Amino acid sequence: MIRINLLPHRQEKRKRRQTQMAVFAGLTLGLGLLLWLGGHTLLAGQIEGQTARNTYIKDETAKLDKQIEEIKKLKEQTQSLLDKKRVVENLQANRSEAVALLDELLRKMPEGVYLKSIKQTGGKVNLTGYAQSNARVSTLMRAIEEAKVLGSTEFVEIKSLTINNVRAAEFSLHMKIKRPEPPAE
Repeated sequence: MIRINLLPHRQEKRKRRQTQMAVFAGLTLGLGLLLWLGGHTLLAGQIEGQTARNTYIKDETAKLDKQIEEIKKLKEQTQSLLDKKRVVENLQANRSEAVALLDELLRKMPEGVYLKSIKQTGGKVNLTGYAQSNARVSTLMRAIEEAKVLGSTEFVEIKSLTINNVRAAEFSLHMKIKRPEPPAE
């Protein structure tokens, strides 16, 4: 005799497979959600960390910019003080220059030469005056070039004129003052 199994075994197998499939789908979905949540948390943490580093760098850059501005101001003040110091040193070095200039001119002035005006502009001196002859002006120029304080002379002009029925020559000269070199910094 043939035995026939009338139990619904195929339906039970199908039901077990569907249950297994649902469990695997649930586990896969749960694992996917867990991976997504982990990745999202990790990336959000990295973004937040980078944002914090960027903010720190901006703050430190702003501090450094302020310090750079202060350094520029200090350099400008230092340069201004150095310029003032140089001016004071030049004035100190050249304070007796006018006295030495007049003394040297007095010693080198030949007879028959009279000064009308002396004007100093920086390291240049302009002389105008009267002389009894052109030769006396030449003598004055040679004497000035031999002087310790005075340097090279430059002849500007000479004019003949009559003053109180006396023939004279009006002259104009430029000369340089010899100054010691300032000390190198």
